[in-house]
Amino acid sequence: MAHSNDLFGGPSSARPGGDKSVARPAAPAEKKTARVSGTPGEAGYTAASIEVLADIDAVRRRPGMYIGGTDEAALHHLFAEVLDNSMDEAVAGHATWIEVSVEEDNWLVVTDNGRGMPVDPHPQFPEKSGLEVIMTKLHAGGKFDSGAYQTSGGLHGVGASVVNFLSERIEVEVARGQTLYRQIYERGLPVTRLETVGKAPNRRGTRVRFRPDPQIFGANATWKPARLFRMTRSKAYMFGGVEIRWRCAAALVAGTNTPVEAVLHFPGGLKDYLAGEVEGKNGVVDQAFTGRVEKQGGHGTVEWAVTWLSDDDGFVHSYCNTIPTPDGGTHEAGLRVALLRALKDHAERIGQAKRAANVTTEDVLAGCAALISVFIREPEFQGQNKGRLMTAEASRIVDSTIRDALDHWLADSPSQASRLLDWVIERSEERLRRRAEKDVARKVGARRLRLPGKLADCSSNSAQDTELFIVEGDSAGGSAKQARDRATQAILPLRGKILNVASATRDKLAGNQQLGDLVLALGCGVGAHYKPAELRYGKIIIMTDADVDGAHIASLLITFFYRQTPKLIEEGHLYLAVPPLYKLTQGTKSVYARDNEHRDYLLKTVLTGRGKVEINRFKGLGEMMAAQLKETTMDPHKRTLLKVVIKDEDRAATSESVESLMGNKPELRFAFIQERAKFAGGEATLDI
Repeated sequence: MAHSNDLFGGPSSARPGGDKSVARPAAPAEKKTARVSGTPGEAGYTAASIEVLADIDAVRRRPGMYIGGTDEAALHHLFAEVLDNSMDEAVAGHATWIEVSVEEDNWLVVTDNGRGMPVDPHPQFPEKSGLEVIMTKLHAGGKFDSGAYQTSGGLHGVGASVVNFLSERIEVEVARGQTLYRQIYERGLPVTRLETVGKAPNRRGTRVRFRPDPQIFGANATWKPARLFRMTRSKAYMFGGVEIRWRCAAALVAGTNTPVEAVLHFPGGLKDYLAGEVEGKNGVVDQAFTGRVEKQGGHGTVEWAVTWLSDDDGFVHSYCNTIPTPDGGTHEAGLRVALLRALKDHAERIGQAKRAANVTTEDVLAGCAALISVFIREPEFQGQNKGRLMTAEASRIVDSTIRDALDHWLADSPSQASRLLDWVIERSEERLRRRAEKDVARKVGARRLRLPGKLADCSSNSAQDTELFIVEGDSAGGSAKQARDRATQAILPLRGKILNVASATRDKLAGNQQLGDLVLALGCGVGAHYKPAELRYGKIIIMTDADVDGAHIASLLITFFYRQTPKLIEEGHLYLAVPPLYKLTQGTKSVYARDNEHRDYLLKTVLTGRGKVEINRFKGLGEMMAAQLKETTMDPHKRTLLKVVIKDEDRAATSESVESLMGNKPELRFAFIQERAKFAGGEATLDI
């Protein structure tokens, strides 16, 4: 058992202990109140009003100041304190195993094979052994300097004594120098002297058996085996050199998943811990980023295990000298800085600095599952509960250590590094988009979004029977507006080629007027905020010129819908219009051809009469008369529409194609073009 009385708790309100067996200072003599000039009652407040509490009274009257209260969490802090003392012995290299036993009648036993508490007389209190001083004096321990322990979780020397003061009974056995010693306490006071039990040639270490005081925690306060087991297992992960043996009375865990017996030994440390925490979850990278570095010159040890989850919330759990720090602190700050800087440095090395310019710590930690553990000398915590590490040096140590290691990890795993960087940048762009949407919502108010100025809306309010035509340019928009059915068909002209959403940053997306107009016209939102019930039209029809430029614009629009509103496609709302490329006239007979192949087919099968065939090629939809556009492309009774669908069996291939052909990696498009160079000089139709 470590020679510390340190405590794992914190300030909170608590009720007095109500202990009748502990000697308390005599009540001051009855005071008489006299009327005097000055503050009323002043004469009644004298030095005699100042009560000086003994250590034991201070703890029992205000346990919240030492363990955070008297609830279930505070109760289990007692166990944490005793276990931490044994862990300090293990970390110091003096203990190789710890045993935790949960017995019936609310007894808990923690045993280790460390050095054992000192049992010789204490120099300042020669009438007391070192063991009794540890158990009965606040701020008494072997961790105030680095003489007995290089690193430890105890700093204030109150843990063991507080556990003693708040226990109904505690039995301490120490095996030291091949001799077994024992001393028993009740509600903090020794009821026996330190006894020599006998020889113990094959035993060493400390055994603490205790039961919490119902006067403090209530008659129904009991240990929770599941919680104790989680705390024990977590502690075993913190130091791979220790084996923790768990035992629990079978009756206490009957019908639960908590084992009766278990041996907890994790040589991999935090790496094993993280693997257990993320088991069964989808990761962004294949291998976790893990490591352990002992700093030169005794400046501490840093161990970490980090991965990123693609479809789960992340977490950061931190520890200092095996003590959990749920409120974070300087070591967590160092981790955050290291992850962000290393990823940005990597982006700059591979020429992606511009894409990663807006990445913040928030983006890096989204979905990040991280464990960080540091061992440092004389750490400084915020409050007695040690919930937050305050040692400034810890931030620098963690930052430099992890950043260097992550730089090498990213360089050695380029495919994983690329995948991680792309994922983090997507999180950044998503964050910026959400912020932009909030700004829009704040400005326009609920349900009062203005419609784009160039939108020629339909008069019908029924989304089921209405159509939105997205057309290329104002000229085509003018023809389409004349050709439409005003009751059910709306027209939104776009100026040329829209932004490629597969490679653009969120800043560009948020600032693009054309896409902003399109989103406003749809009315249903995009991304995670897509609301199908608010889609303003039943059919969204992309209507572009029947040439290569028109096909490119259509591809950009399909990419927008695929990336920003995939549900809109899955629900069957997206279509492609099929305008003609040619008008063929022979005498009084006219037909329209979609493309070259269709033109040749019509020449051979339909226009076979006498007379010259006049072939007119439309340069664009804007050149078509409104009547022609309506007849060929917009009239529901005569037109041809292509429905855009995503087949379940082709989802992976579709995603790969969009990323390759529309993404931000030109080398993939270059390879695609090279593989199909034979098509470049002809008029072959290529389906993608």
